[in-house]
Amino acid sequence: MITDNILRYEAINILTKALGPVDTERFICMIKRDTFDYTKWRRNQWNDMTIEDLFAKATEYEKSKAALHE
Repeated sequence: MITDNILRYEAINILTKALGPVDTERFICMIKRDTFDYTKWRRNQWNDMTIEDLFAKATEYEKSKAALHE
């Protein structure tokens, strides 16, 4: 397990690479001001999908990533 500081640093770097600095800051501000319960959201995130649906989405995503690197 990594320290909280390392986790925070790595997460900010990942967000900044994926979203850019402005949208990363927007995201952090949203999280701070919302009463968003991430754990509850994750529990319910895939309720309307079957395991087959999830597998198909994951497979499609992996193929799209592979195509970008060809």
